[in-house]
Amino acid sequence: MTGQPGMSFSVALLGKGGAGVITAGDMLLAAAARCGLYGLMIRAVGPQIRGGESAALVRLSSVPVECLDDRFDVVLGIDWKQAEQLLSEIAVDADSIVVTDPAEDAVPHSIAASGAVLRQLEMKELAESVSGGRVNMVALGYVAGLAGISQEAIRHAIEKNIGRKGRQAVDVSVAAAMLGFSRSQRSAAPQTGGGQAGNRWMISGNHATGLGALRGGVRFAAAYPITPATEILEWLAPRLKDAGGTLTQAEDELASINMAIGASYGGVPSLTATSGPGLSLMIEGLGLAVCAEIPLVVVNVMRAGPSTGIPTKPEQSDFNAAIYGLHGDAPHIVVAPNSVTDCVYTTQWAVHLAEATQAPVIVLSDQFIGQAIVVADPVPAISFFTKRKVAEEIPEAFERYAITADGISPMPLPGTAGGQYTADGLEHSAAAKPSGIASDHSAQLDKRARKIADFDYGQHWADIEGAGELAILTWGSTASVVREALQRLPDKVTGRLKLITLRLLLPVRQEDMAAALDGVNRLLVIEQNHTGQLYRFLRAWYDLPADVDTVHRPGPGVFRPGEIATRIDAWCGE
Repeated sequence: MTGQPGMSFSVALLGKGGAGVITAGDMLLAAAARCGLYGLMIRAVGPQIRGGESAALVRLSSVPVECLDDRFDVVLGIDWKQAEQLLSEIAVDADSIVVTDPAEDAVPHSIAASGAVLRQLEMKELAESVSGGRVNMVALGYVAGLAGISQEAIRHAIEKNIGRKGRQAVDVSVAAAMLGFSRSQRSAAPQTGGGQAGNRWMISGNHATGLGALRGGVRFAAAYPITPATEILEWLAPRLKDAGGTLTQAEDELASINMAIGASYGGVPSLTATSGPGLSLMIEGLGLAVCAEIPLVVVNVMRAGPSTGIPTKPEQSDFNAAIYGLHGDAPHIVVAPNSVTDCVYTTQWAVHLAEATQAPVIVLSDQFIGQAIVVADPVPAISFFTKRKVAEEIPEAFERYAITADGISPMPLPGTAGGQYTADGLEHSAAAKPSGIASDHSAQLDKRARKIADFDYGQHWADIEGAGELAILTWGSTASVVREALQRLPDKVTGRLKLITLRLLLPVRQEDMAAALDGVNRLLVIEQNHTGQLYRFLRAWYDLPADVDTVHRPGPGVFRPGEIATRIDAWCGE
């Protein structure tokens, strides 16, 4: 946790929906990767289907980064018509450069009042000088030049992005980009890292989630499209087919979870993906999977709520729904990736947990992690040696829900001779016969709880860094911000700190937490929701130090490393 982060360079490209700023940002990130840099791109868009505000928020760095910086070095507005919707997410100061087209509307007052250096760039005029030229390509060339990215890398990024449109489209885009490049002046950008593009990934959290599912053995997915989870399904569709699996678009979320349960009942590791409103509709299906003991993975890419809320912005506010939302006593597992790249590992682990325990697992991602694109080092392939406990030879007096030592009973697959049983949502006896007898209910409740509580989760339950009498506890997308914040603090502060990033949220791991908090006399919990849901959960289930404080706020504005570093520094001195 010690040492300063590498030099980074942040760029915001603004324009109304359809102006192509997201495309330009994607190409900028790809070009930077080719030059040996790491990076991150966030899409900041409104809830509209078309039009509205749009921005690509890009951070380039000589070291891996998975969160935004405190401020932007360059803000380029293709137009400013919807900019006011985004300005709370785009911090500028007197050292920032703001680029505007004199033919467009004036720069918003809040940006002009920041003291930022204003530069004019005739983007529309330059684009029109190339037959078929587009303004966003001029903008791409300009900001790439400011960042010190080579012309060759820009050409390669354009070729890769739009090469399918033909040679003429590529040549026109390159010509427009080079016009912008010729007008730029290099800024204080990070030096290239000397790496090769082929040695790094350019991947989003949603795509990483899909990869983790495939590595885990998922071969069936069913889902209904919903922002911000849809890209998981789009990425999985062709790749599941190539792996011999199937993806089905269901008519709604109720159908999708029931399809996934049915496929898993048939012996195929299965997944569905959704966001908060869809998770609400899937709660009854999750209860069915608990009661019938059928493996299932549900990925919930959280967004700001309640109801439709803010579909395109992040928030960690589905915590309570994932933990407590099922009716009755319904033991299940909840995990959370702590970065874009960790989506690979955590989702693969979730498949392993579901298959090994014959229970549903909820993966709590969020819009920031899910839709952020990073340039990162590859995540090595691992194996959990996952194996569902399958009943292959059926004894005469077979009991599907037999009370076993670990609570996990052999599961016959459909078609296994003598292995027929009733799998539904009714409480049942060990022989799978529907039962209203209190002793059957109590025995099955104990069985289902024991298999979840006693499973060996190993060291994967949390990432623990550092040592000291002060501890920071966080989870999900907030973890990357906290980790970088700690890198900015002096050794005399970080030497006293321990960082605990939870990956396993449920079941509670009281002994593991007690060991992690051994010697800790003060605790600070950091999360992004309105009521401090994790903090209250911890107070209910764990023995915490006497001095516990919390930092929490709702989305859509994400935490920044500087503000967290300031808060931690002040907290350490209190």
